[in-house]
Amino acid sequence: VGKGESLIFAFLLPLERSSEDVDIIFTRLKEVKAFEKFHPNLLQQICLCGYYENLEKGITLFRQGDIGTNWYAVLTGSLDVKVSDTSNHQDAVTICTLGIGTAFGESILDNTPRHATIVTREHSELLRIEQKDFKALWEKYRQYMSGLLTPPYGVMETGSNNDSKYERLGMRWWTPLIDPHIPHHPTKTITQVPSEKILRAGKILRNTILSRAPHMIRDRKYHLKTYRQCCVGTELVDWMMQQSPCVHLRTQAVGMWQVLLEEGVLNHVDQEHHFQDKYLFYRFLDDEREDAPLPTEEEKKECDEELQDTMLLLSQIGPDAHMRMILRKPPGQRTVDDLEFIYEELLHIKALSHLSTTVKRELAGVLIFESHPKAGTVLFNQGEEGTSWYIILKGSVNVVIYGKGVVCTLHEGDDFGKLALVNDAPRAASIEDFNRILRDVEANTVRLKEHDQDVLVLEKIPAGNRISNQGNSQPQHKYIVMSGTPEKILEHFLETMRLEATLNEATDSVLNDFIMMHCVFMPNSQLCPALMPSQGTEQEKMDYALNNKRRVVRLVLQWAALYGDLLQEDEAAMAFLEEFYVSVSDDTRMIAALKEQLPELEKIHKVLLQLFNTSDDRAQKRQPIRGSDEVLFKVYCIDQTYTTIRVPVSSSVKEVISAVADKLGSGEGLIIVKMSSGGEKVVLKPHDVSVFTTLSVNGRLFACPRDQFDSLAPLPEQEGPSTGTVGTFELMSSKDLAHQMTIYDWELFNCVHELELIYHTFGRHNFKKTTANLDLFLRRFNEIQFWVVTEICLCSQLSKRVQLLKKYIKIAAHCKEYKNLNSFFAIIMGLSNVAVSRLSLTWEKLPSKFKKIYAEFESLMDPSRNHRAYRLTVAKLDPPIIPFMPLLIKGKIRVAARKTKNQSQYPDAALTNKNHQDVRSYVRQLNVIDNQRTLSQMSHRLEPRRA
Repeated sequence: VGKGESLIFAFLLPLERSSEDVDIIFTRLKEVKAFEKFHPNLLQQICLCGYYENLEKGITLFRQGDIGTNWYAVLTGSLDVKVSDTSNHQDAVTICTLGIGTAFGESILDNTPRHATIVTREHSELLRIEQKDFKALWEKYRQYMSGLLTPPYGVMETGSNNDSKYERLGMRWWTPLIDPHIPHHPTKTITQVPSEKILRAGKILRNTILSRAPHMIRDRKYHLKTYRQCCVGTELVDWMMQQSPCVHLRTQAVGMWQVLLEEGVLNHVDQEHHFQDKYLFYRFLDDEREDAPLPTEEEKKECDEELQDTMLLLSQIGPDAHMRMILRKPPGQRTVDDLEFIYEELLHIKALSHLSTTVKRELAGVLIFESHPKAGTVLFNQGEEGTSWYIILKGSVNVVIYGKGVVCTLHEGDDFGKLALVNDAPRAASIEDFNRILRDVEANTVRLKEHDQDVLVLEKIPAGNRISNQGNSQPQHKYIVMSGTPEKILEHFLETMRLEATLNEATDSVLNDFIMMHCVFMPNSQLCPALMPSQGTEQEKMDYALNNKRRVVRLVLQWAALYGDLLQEDEAAMAFLEEFYVSVSDDTRMIAALKEQLPELEKIHKVLLQLFNTSDDRAQKRQPIRGSDEVLFKVYCIDQTYTTIRVPVSSSVKEVISAVADKLGSGEGLIIVKMSSGGEKVVLKPHDVSVFTTLSVNGRLFACPRDQFDSLAPLPEQEGPSTGTVGTFELMSSKDLAHQMTIYDWELFNCVHELELIYHTFGRHNFKKTTANLDLFLRRFNEIQFWVVTEICLCSQLSKRVQLLKKYIKIAAHCKEYKNLNSFFAIIMGLSNVAVSRLSLTWEKLPSKFKKIYAEFESLMDPSRNHRAYRLTVAKLDPPIIPFMPLLIKGKIRVAARKTKNQSQYPDAALTNKNHQDVRSYVRQLNVIDNQRTLSQMSHRLEPRRA
C-alpha cells in the first residue's frame, strides 16, 4: 500500500476515519493493481470500511469448509489456494497462487462454505472487508462489482451428483475474456461486431485520407484482377507516420492498423488477419459498398479536429493488437522480429519472471494466442489430461467448484495449468513444447563440479554471429553464465574475454553486469587479491602473464572506469591499484603487448591517486556527494532547540549519536528519530547509514532519551508555507520554468552513480555506503509533486485555481518535450493527488483542450502490463532522457543501472537557451506542504464535499 499516512489502515478503525483520512487512503488505493478498474464511488466506500491486514508467510487465512466472514484483496505478496477432496486438510493440493491485484471471498454473499484453504506464500498485505459491509456494497454497487468479481453471482452451473473424485470436486476455469480454435479456423473478421470507438476511428482515418491524400484509395490491378477502392499496406504505414508525432516506428504503425483489421473496420482483400507493411491491398469497411459516400466539408472538419485523439487511442492499443497478431501466426511462420517482439513482452510478465532468458526466448516461438470474449467459456475441467499452460494477458479467470461457487479470481499476469504440465498430472505452447524446452535447456547446460557441488553453470545459446569480412566463419554458439561461485565466474570471464575489442566498444553485457554487481557477492577485498598475479615458479608466472595478464588489465580498466571516484573511498581498492600498476609496469619489459594498455592504466592511476581536483571549472559544476564528504546538520531536541554537528555523509546513526553527545555533554540512552511533518516517528537503528538525505521533504532528525520518544512533536517550520507563490510564478513563462527545472533535475540525476541503485536495493548498511545523490533525486520528485498540490490548495480564488491547472499542464508538456520524465510525472501525479482531483468545480471550468491533454498524460501512468504505456513512451525517445526514477528503481536493478549509465551524457548546450536568474532561483527553492492530511483539509475548505 505504501508507507506513512497509508498506515491509517493499520491504526484507525473505520468509524474513527475522517473524510480527510478517507481521501488519504483513496489516494493510495488508486495506485494499487487490485483497484485500478474500480469505479471511484465504489473505491471511496471501500476506503470507509476496509481493514488493513499485514500477514507473515505461512499464515492460514481460512480453511476449506469454513463459513466465510470476510472478502479480501491482495495488496502485496501472494497466497496459495489449496483444495482437498477429503476432510483431511493435509491432503490439500495447491491449485494456484493468488498474486498482487487478485480478490477472493465472494462466497460470503450467500453464506456458502469456503471452497479452498488460503495460506500466505510470503509476507503479504491484504485489504479486508467484513461480510455486512461487503453485502451493503454489493447491493448499492452491484452493476460495478459484478463485472469485476465474478460472472453475475449465483448463475454458476451446479455439478452432477456423480461420486467420481474429480466430479465431486468439480473445478472449472471461467473467463470474462472467439472460440479457442479461431486462430486456426478464422472467420471473416476476428471480432464479430466492431466497437463504436474503432468504427469511429476507421471513419476518421478514411475521411482524412480522402481529404489529404485521395490518391491512396483507388481501384488497383494485380495479376489481371481489379480490386476496388483499395489502399496499399506500405502506403498506409507511410501516411500514418507522417500524421502524428506519437508514431515513431513502422512496427508501431503496423500495430495501429492491426487494431482496425481485428475489428473488421479495415479488411485485407483476401481476408488475411495480419496487417503487413507490404504491397498488399486493404479496404476500409465503408468502401466495401458500391456507393461508398465521400466525406462532406463538415465531416472533413470534424475529422481534422478528432485525428490526433484517434491517433493517440490507436497508439495506446496498437501494441496489444500487434502482439495478438504475432501470436495468431503459426509458430513456424514467425519472423526474427516477431520472436524478438514476443520476447520483449515476456520479460514483463510476472508468471515468467523466474524463467531463464533462454526459456523465454524458446517460449516466444511456441506461445499461441486465444481470445474468449464470452463469459462462462470453459477452458478445461479437472481430471482432463493437461495440454496447455495459460498466461492471462487481459481480463480475468475464475476457478469455480460446481454447486459451490468461485474459489478465486486470477488476473492479468497470472498463469494456470503449469503444474499439470510440468508434473504430467491429469488435466499445457503444448505439454510437448514445454517439456521439450526444459529438456533442451538442460541438454545445453554445462556444469563444472568440485566436491560434487556446482561451482559454475553455463548455458549454450546461439551466438548470433555472421560471417566476418575476412570470410572466416565465427562460432555458431556461445556460453553464458547462469550461476557459480564468484571466483569461478571471474575465471570464466577472464578466459573468454575478447582482447581485439577496444575498451570503449560494447562488450559482453553479462561481464558488465558482473563488474557492476560484484560488490554484492564479491567485495573489493575479495576481488582485488583474485586479480593479482598468482605465485609459483618463474615458468608458471611467465605462462600466466602470457595467457591472462592482458585480460586482467582489460577487466581492471573496465572496473575502474565504472567505479570512478568511488574507488578513492576504498583503501583496499586504492592499495590494489597502486600495486597492480607497479606490477604491470614491470611486466611490460617482458610482454610487449601490455605496453598498448599501459597508457590507459597510467591515466586512471594518476586521476585516482592524486588529491581531489578542485579547479574553478570543477567547482562551478555540481559534484556528486561522496560518503567521505562532511555535512553540517541540525539535530533537534525535545524542547525544539537544536545542535549542529559536522560528520561525514555516510556516518552511521551510532556515529551521529556520538557527535550529538559531544555537543550536548551527555549521550546516555540517546536515540535518533526521523520525524515527518505529519508526526510519523521512526527510531533509526544504530547501523543505519547516510540518514541525512533519506528524510522526507519537510522531515527532521531529533535526538532524545528513549523514554521521551512519545513526547516528540513536529516543529512549526515543518508545516510548510501558509500562502502560495502564484503571484510570483504566474509571471514566469511555462517554458522557462520547465527549462530551469530540467537543468536542475539533470544536475541531480547526473550525480547519481549506478552503484547507488545497487546500494539502495540491497541496503546501504550492507555496504556502509551512501546513496545521497539518489536520495536527493528521489526527494526532488516528491518536492515537485507536493509543490503542485500546495500551490493549488493555497489558492482560494476559483478562477486562479483554473489558471494554475492550465499552467501546470503546460509545464508538464514542456518537461515531456525536454525529455524530463521525472518532473513530467511528478507534476501529473501532483494533479492526480486526491486533494486536487476532488476539486470538481475547478476541473469543470478547465477548457476541454486542457482536459484532453491531461487525460493523455495521465494515461502514461497506467500501471498495467508492467507500466507498458511508460515503457513505450521511453522507447520512442532518443537518449539522453531524465527517467521517472521512482519507477526505474522498481525494475530490474541491472537494467535500471545500465539505463542510468547510458543516459549520463546530457548535452548542456541543449539547455542553455535562457537562464533567467529569478526562474532559476524559484525552481531550486520550492517551499511545500508535504502532509497529505493538511492538504486534504485545505482542499475540503476550498470546495466542501457535495451532498
